[in-house]
Amino acid sequence: MTRLPAILAMILLLPAACAATDNTFKPSADAASQPTVDDSRVTLGLGQSTQLSDGSQLSYTSLVNDSRCAPDVQCVWAGDAEIALRWKPAKGSARNLRLHTNRQGGPTSARIGARTLTLVSLERGIGPNATLSITATP
Repeated sequence: MTRLPAILAMILLLPAACAATDNTFKPSADAASQPTVDDSRVTLGLGQSTQLSDGSQLSYTSLVNDSRCAPDVQCVWAGDAEIALRWKPAKGSARNLRLHTNRQGGPTSARIGARTLTLVSLERGIGPNATLSITATP
């Protein structure tokens, strides 16, 4: 009977612990197991990385801002969300990028080496998945 209050306390504290989500990038321990992506779409979760065919690595580091209109609500402006990414070429220095869901908020695409990276869609929530298009640029 003495375990019941302790168990109830843990259950009540669990949502608060889950809500304290850290939205910063933590590199994955095994980058070699990441899929290789090129000329396609890839969906990354917050803190995830993918390796491109040239050996460069693309990481989704944070959700910077999300002021998009909520679903089922009529707004004057659709709003904008911004994500931060980090691109590390096989040779050379890493580059931080920011992409937006709405062109009025900022760029939706960026050039990374011989490719163009475009934010196609962004789910909703604290750590939303980002779908990115990676295409070769002549």
